[in-house]
Amino acid sequence: MFQAKAYSAASADTPLAPVFIERREPGEKDVVIDIAYCGVCHSDLHAVRNDWGRTRYPIVPGHEIVGTVAAVGSGVTAWRVGQTVGVGCMVNSCGHCGACQDHEEQFCERGMTATYNSIDKYGDRTVTKGGYSTRITVNERFVLGIPAGMPLDRTAPLLCAGITTYSPLKRFSAGPGMRVGVVGLGGLGHVAVKIAKAMGAQVTVISHSEGKRVDAERLGADDFLATSTPGMFRERANSFHLLLDTVSAQHDYNEYLGLLDRGGTMVLVGMPEPSPVRASTLIDRRRQLAGSLIGGIAETQEMLDFCARHSVLCDIELIPIDQINLAYERMLKSDVRYRFVIDMQSLRNS
Repeated sequence: MFQAKAYSAASADTPLAPVFIERREPGEKDVVIDIAYCGVCHSDLHAVRNDWGRTRYPIVPGHEIVGTVAAVGSGVTAWRVGQTVGVGCMVNSCGHCGACQDHEEQFCERGMTATYNSIDKYGDRTVTKGGYSTRITVNERFVLGIPAGMPLDRTAPLLCAGITTYSPLKRFSAGPGMRVGVVGLGGLGHVAVKIAKAMGAQVTVISHSEGKRVDAERLGADDFLATSTPGMFRERANSFHLLLDTVSAQHDYNEYLGLLDRGGTMVLVGMPEPSPVRASTLIDRRRQLAGSLIGGIAETQEMLDFCARHSVLCDIELIPIDQINLAYERMLKSDVRYRFVIDMQSLRNS
């Protein structure tokens, strides 16, 4: 074992604070990564404050990790010291079930191991600690290559926000001739706009805030709809082939489903409170309501390569780690355009 600096929360009502944590020495198939940047996902905030009721304290969040390979185990062949790499939302899975064999490790039938707050039952059986730290040790299968030339700070959030939006856009064939609506313009939504445009779709941002119109246009959206506009849902009914719903706050699915054309699909990637769905809303015009959870490792690498080819990067605010608690408060007020990213050099220097 070796020590690494990190930021950790001891309970739901205490701030994140500096600590030293133990990381395992690299086993035969392990990679040790010096972390350069870590994105701040809204799920980090939920986990730290135990909003989902399953947090194991102390918790070290962070699953949007980029950095440099510092050491490799004796059996590692895919990675070498000095390579620029990333780690996303998973660090292990059984590797043998149908989902894993289909390269959809996020649906591992025995349960995937999340990058933090998860017991690694396929490894050392400790609780995983995430990327708000200077180093991390990861099984080689869950390490991703960062394409040359991508700025690492703006790439980090792609490890969650990028794959979360790329996977359903690809699955439901976003591309030329398809009218795609992105519901919500936040950390997920702003990446969804860029990826959908890069795929060739006609993209509309749908937001409760008229103030997001300028940003939507800057990000490349073809149109903008404010849900606060009287009669908007009625006037734009049956308009879209695909809706990607990135909103985590509770909202009426039926209103948004009504925006879909015949055979259209609305995909949920946020984690809102349940919303009753009227059967008639789906039956009318043969609409579908679906969900999507990140993506497998192969698809995540595909997403990174796609983003490199199309110059898709995240809009970020780079912060030193001692501002993380303030960043959480700002996130609660939606006061970020559009993702905080921690510069881990600030932790090394502290």
